[in-house]
Amino acid sequence: MATDFKDTVHAVEAAAVMGLLPTRPRVLALGEPTHGEDVLLDLRNDVFQQLVEEEGYRTITIESDCLRGMVVDEYVTTGTGTLDEVMEHGFSHGFGASAANRELVRWMRAYNHGRPASERLRFAGFDGPLEITGAESPRQALTALHGYLSVQVDADQLPCTAETLDRLLGADDRWTDPAAMMDPARSVGQSTEAGQLRLLADDLVALLDAHTPHLIQATSRDDWDRARLYGRTATGLLRYHFWMADTSPSRMTRLLGLRDSMMADNLLALAERTPVLVFAHNAHLQREKSSMRMWDHPLLEWWSAGAIVSARLGEEYAFLATALGTIRHQGVDTPPPDTVEGLLYALPEDRCVIDAARLATTLVDTWPAHRVSPYYGYASFDPAHLAATDGIVFIKDVPQA
Repeated sequence: MATDFKDTVHAVEAAAVMGLLPTRPRVLALGEPTHGEDVLLDLRNDVFQQLVEEEGYRTITIESDCLRGMVVDEYVTTGTGTLDEVMEHGFSHGFGASAANRELVRWMRAYNHGRPASERLRFAGFDGPLEITGAESPRQALTALHGYLSVQVDADQLPCTAETLDRLLGADDRWTDPAAMMDPARSVGQSTEAGQLRLLADDLVALLDAHTPHLIQATSRDDWDRARLYGRTATGLLRYHFWMADTSPSRMTRLLGLRDSMMADNLLALAERTPVLVFAHNAHLQREKSSMRMWDHPLLEWWSAGAIVSARLGEEYAFLATALGTIRHQGVDTPPPDTVEGLLYALPEDRCVIDAARLATTLVDTWPAHRVSPYYGYASFDPAHLAATDGIVFIKDVPQA
């Protein structure tokens, strides 16, 4: 069966990726099937460097806190801070400890050194300030947005004072209590103060939009973009906290969907500026519905950030899923031959990129004899999902770091 699509198997290079696509996408998504393996990030770094040098890409964004990502971007564009400080404070989810992420930041800073602003590479996180155990306080985003507007807009147009925001926010540990993820009663998201903050955040964002021409002229496009990020993050966090306090059976499904909706909004904003490479888990980037099981919940399904962005951008969104063969140090052995991973494992190449639509055509008549891999991999490697994927990057064996 492998010979039916062998002519679509190529080395993992930017040119091969672009050869699978009808046009250069504004958002090129590269998924990973699991976190924590630097070999996947090393491959991402190689692809990004080629996209920069050969295809004119200037921005990379990863599944990390969008507010912390500003620390990384400031460093790679201007040299502010030190590399150690950036790796400690510029990433969420523990990603700052990755040697491959450190190398990415180092290379971007070296590339930008001495270049004019218009040619510099940019870095962004596109996740919300969220962890699986909870969410951050909206304080940073709300106060930064208010501070930006208070300098540029007449005071009588602001919906509140900074002191009012501070009073309504209260202590940050009220918002960040990790027990609230499992116990909605511990969340402050539906308190009177939180309700007032949601209205104020909405008014602040509306004021930002209404004064766009003046704000861009008086400050800069970058400053205005940053204020928009604060606005999206503030409203998104307050919405997320509201539903953390929900007690209905749909609570977790809604939270998963809200997180990916925040991701999608950040990706669409980045795509307005320049073509962007986005790197995150396959489940956040696929065009189909994502699904997972959490704790004692039944199967949860929601629309991923990739599905939302793809619906908005059409052919200007492209998605490559990554599939793996073995991760022996995590107990993942040779994949069964009746899975897509097993089929790809039989190829002679250690790393390759494959035309997913061609592979789907190959499998469509024989799929009942195949099954989804029980190992790390794409959530639903069946013909329908393959047809909604522009390519598959396959790595045969993941060595222990």
